[in-house]
Amino acid sequence: MAAGDTIDVRGALIEAARHLTASGTEDAGLDARRLLAAVLKCAPLDLITAPERVLSDQAHTEFQAMLRRRAQGEPLARILGVRDFYGRPFRLTPATLEPRPDSECLIDTALALVRGAPKQLRPLRILDIGTGSGCLLLTLLAELPGAAGVGTDISQAALEAAADNARNLGLADKVDWRHGSCRAGAEGPFDIIVSNPPYIRSGEIAALDAAVRSYDPHSALDGGPDGLAVYRAILDDIQGFTSNYSLVFEIGFDQADEVVALIKTKYLPPQTISVVHDMAGRPRCVALSTQT
Repeated sequence: MAAGDTIDVRGALIEAARHLTASGTEDAGLDARRLLAAVLKCAPLDLITAPERVLSDQAHTEFQAMLRRRAQGEPLARILGVRDFYGRPFRLTPATLEPRPDSECLIDTALALVRGAPKQLRPLRILDIGTGSGCLLLTLLAELPGAAGVGTDISQAALEAAADNARNLGLADKVDWRHGSCRAGAEGPFDIIVSNPPYIRSGEIAALDAAVRSYDPHSALDGGPDGLAVYRAILDDIQGFTSNYSLVFEIGFDQADEVVALIKTKYLPPQTISVVHDMAGRPRCVALSTQT
């Protein structure tokens, strides 16, 4: 666009879709609309109802910068700085793993365990180990009114993002954040312990999709040579908990047998261990219940 020229929404979207399609971006038109809506601070539907709206030079420049990032393979959610999870928006930073729909299986599993457990007088307490953006803990707190929780992470920057998400969701008074590994000294009792730990085998990280390898923090991906290092550390760290509780791990698609065997080897005899599959039929969670 030459100096002094103007471009409207329709023209900007046509130009953007052409550019993204040429770069190999899937859903080029949809991504273009979401990016332009973010620039103009409106809903994507508003772009359809007002295609003649003229972009300011600043808006067009900002839009072009976002398009370049998307064309280079940066995930849409990273550019927008937000990702929906279980119907709620979560702010992302470079320090946080991008929440993905597969992890909603963990939420469903934890909720089923809570709702199937005997009623108790005290409020539920939840521990989220390696909380990242806080999406697991904050979703459970939103779904379970009256519950409170603790989120831990080795990244202070991730905890700051999680705290922002808690404030944005009106849940800040229900959660305590702890900087450190595993439970970071948090004391029980806890009714539910959840974790989506790093579980990618170190030697497999280089082969991951570039959208994951280049943009998710490696500390949230690398599970050691066999992918099980953090599972071991967590199980060791919570051995002192004596109350009845349920533990739900997210796992890699080929790790169910290994994680179940690890629990049986390192853990007090559990009442039940179950493997839960996601919507695609892949093993996604291992759940342990010590309820008596």
